Amino acid sequence: MTDTQSGDSPHDLIELGRIVSAYGVQGWVKIQPHSSQAEVLLQSKDWWLKAPVPLAGGAGAFAPARPADVQAARAHGSTVVARLGVAPDRNAAEALKGHTVWVSRSQFPPEQDDEYYWVDLIGCLLYGKKEGEPELIGQVVDVSDNGAHAVLHVARGQIGAGGEISLLQNQKGRHIEILVPFVSAHVHTVDIAAKRLESDWPADF
Repeated sequence: MTDTQSGDSPHDLIELGRIVSAYGVQGWVKIQPHSSQAEVLLQSKDWWLKAPVPLAGGAGAFAPARPADVQAARAHGSTVVARLGVAPDRNAAEALKGHTVWVSRSQFPPEQDDEYYWVDLIGCLLYGKKEGEPELIGQVVDVSDNGAHAVLHVARGQIGAGGEISLLQNQKGRHIEILVPFVSAHVHTVDIAAKRLESDWPADF
């Protein structure tokens, strides 16, 4: 999820996790990252916090962001624990429960070869094969982890006569999704700049 708010916070904020509880008695908080790529939180010291919807008057993603003043952070199992300047004691830390944690995309560490941030995959168009030729399958709307590798959640789509992309919906008005393993055996070309993924996945799967 990206941020579109104005103000003093960066305009390229990416939501990376949520504070789930206080940790210890000295004002630390526990954060549940949204993906397995928690190293972004650990390597960036400039976090921004947004209040949960009820506290933000229903403003959702447009709630004002405030700097978290990260003083220390470390991995703790599948979570991250951190000491924030905005939470000097446990009571203040408990008050942050439900706040989302955001980091500027510009502060993400450079990717290694053949590694990609999930947030960059979302929005990409996935092409598969039909009778040996490339054909649009749909658009990546989410990415998850099954424990062995990343999995693309792809909303099925089609290309209109004018070249526009439309996503298909079921009778309940929801996207028709398929799951595609994000492994080189299936997805062989990744062009983040062009927002295009090419695969050998059957387009009519």
